[in-house]
Amino acid sequence: MRLSHSLAPVILAAALTLLLPRDASALTGDGGSSVADAPGDLFGASCRTAVDGSHVVAYCHNPYVDTDRLRLHIECAQWWDIDTDTAPVDDGAAMTVRLTGRCWNEVASAWVSHQRAG
Repeated sequence: MRLSHSLAPVILAAALTLLLPRDASALTGDGGSSVADAPGDLFGASCRTAVDGSHVVAYCHNPYVDTDRLRLHIECAQWWDIDTDTAPVDDGAAMTVRLTGRCWNEVASAWVSHQRAG
């Protein structure tokens, strides 16, 4: 059976639509550094995290109107080293905040969580 030339593009478009991710943030390659409740909902600070030895620093800038409540989470590499979470910090409109933390020895991973304040 041979598909007509006018039907093939329709089938291809339908197949691609089913395969594409439904979450718009998956297309940005952002790595979860900002948050949005729905596509088109502008919310969430953009964060840069740097690890230097046992110290972690994150700079987060919020370009949006709604306040983003941020926390820095640090997972330490050694089993005996205590993982830490910073106290929540509010990042208001057009503000940049600095979050810091550390492990005693070596950092395994660090990330920033976002929550709507209010």
